[in-house]
Amino acid sequence: MLKKFLVLICALWLPVAANAVEIDKTQPYQMMTGVAEIAFDRLKAEQAMVKQDPNHLKVIVEQELMPYVNYKYAALKVLGPNVKKAKKADVLEFMQAFREYLIASYAQVLTQYTDQQLEFEPEKKVEAGKSITTVKVDIVDTPRPNIKLEFKLRKDKRSGEWQVFDMVAEGISLLSSKQSEWSSKLRQEGVLAVAKDLESLAAQPIRFEAKQ
Repeated sequence: MLKKFLVLICALWLPVAANAVEIDKTQPYQMMTGVAEIAFDRLKAEQAMVKQDPNHLKVIVEQELMPYVNYKYAALKVLGPNVKKAKKADVLEFMQAFREYLIASYAQVLTQYTDQQLEFEPEKKVEAGKSITTVKVDIVDTPRPNIKLEFKLRKDKRSGEWQVFDMVAEGISLLSSKQSEWSSKLRQEGVLAVAKDLESLAAQPIRFEAKQ
């Protein structure tokens, strides 16, 4: 049940992406709403291409989602205290493997895209000096009940730009869930072993699953 719910979290996050040239990353709310609009348009426009080659979804994710994801910070959050015991080279490899894993995972769940709609909460001013903020959105997937989702964003102090590092759906954090899932192997076999697992998962082809 938890695995299915996490897949749903990813599926709901994916439409929130867009062309990096068009979006102002210094405004978190406008960034999130703007990328959603552009991403939906691209997904609709390229459905025929995706049906012919599902791996094209990886291209969409690479181009439209990853510019707005702080995968390095997210990876460090997943690693937690394991960072202190790991070699720097192993941590860097884990970060890259985690990025590729995200691309493949989000591409796979994008196969579930069925024109869902997003309803963002009214814009709230970010308090001066804060480097973490949340943007809330309802996922409208009629006739199912709306799902409440929160995007966690972190501000880069030097550039002033915001990026997503986590998402919480119905109280479940994606990063916390992955940290729990991988914590045992990280402790027992180390960062590099988990990185190799992620690389293997990322290399798997994207497939459309039969709908039940």
